[in-house]
Amino acid sequence: MTILLNPVEARVLGALVEKEVTTPEYYPLSLNALVNACNQKNNREPVMSLDEDAVREALGGLEDDGLAGPSRGEGRVTKYEHHLQEVFNFTRGETAVMCVLLLRGPQTGGELRGRTERMFRFESTEDVLGTLQRLMQREPALVKALPRQPGTKETRYAPLLSGETEAAEMAPAGVVAASDEDRVARLEAEVTELRGEIAELRAQLERLMS
Repeated sequence: MTILLNPVEARVLGALVEKEVTTPEYYPLSLNALVNACNQKNNREPVMSLDEDAVREALGGLEDDGLAGPSRGEGRVTKYEHHLQEVFNFTRGETAVMCVLLLRGPQTGGELRGRTERMFRFESTEDVLGTLQRLMQREPALVKALPRQPGTKETRYAPLLSGETEAAEMAPAGVVAASDEDRVARLEAEVTELRGEIAELRAQLERLMS
């Protein structure tokens, strides 16, 4: 069975998997909680600005693929859960790697080791690479190694659930809140803050030396 998710479906699925592991007391997630999880600014690449309609539509696509749907539990508010384990029978390590790939797109083995720490602790980067190899050897494959970029030494790995190319790093028009201009503005703000700290340190040093 070949499953190909669009960027919003990948984000929704990744958010559900992440929250089940990191905040099990709040899982399954209500629609509002799921929207907030998808739009987090940390541990997400790219940062998205999804509304309830976009998330609801993505849930419909995931339900068609058997990957997510309404929780089987009872309650006034409908909550949603993923079915990744039922579909793929992943190990905990495989689940963690796939989750981070879905949330952040292509990454190196070292990056994956650091970013999966909250969900599963790999003893070494070699253990991560072994997990990636198993995911690449599945039928059909769930991960692929990307060609090395000029000037880089490490291979990056991309999730095939959300496309075979580096387009997995991009979201559709109208979905991404963090455009290039937004990122530049954030960097400029950080630079301004750092300059202020440096000026303050210089002033303190001058007072000590006077």
